[in-house]
Amino acid sequence: MYDVNWTAVIVVAIVGVLAALGMFLASRIISPRRPSELKDTPYECGIPASPYNWSQIQIRYYVFAILFIIFDVEAVFLFPWAMVFLKDFVSAAVFYEMLIFMAILFFGVIYGWKKGVLQWK
Repeated sequence: MYDVNWTAVIVVAIVGVLAALGMFLASRIISPRRPSELKDTPYECGIPASPYNWSQIQIRYYVFAILFIIFDVEAVFLFPWAMVFLKDFVSAAVFYEMLIFMAILFFGVIYGWKKGVLQWK
């Protein structure tokens, strides 16, 4: 019942590994190599590195990124749920669970909005 032709899987795996190794080898062979002391510096852009200066980083960038990730994850959960829900009604419990999930995220946006996280100054 669960017979699988593992030959195809093994062949595809071997071809994939060989293709990856071939690309690494081709890159090694055809890439230009002109070593210099300037290229060995941490920033390989042609500008000499300057001593490290401390600078303050605004936390709002990180909070904004975290909010983006949260709502990106929401979309990852919401689209498959909508497709399954549209195809056939699974159950009322699944519908209400998703409403609770969306309500929690909605209240998170309201909380962030009230705290001023979404305002740029």
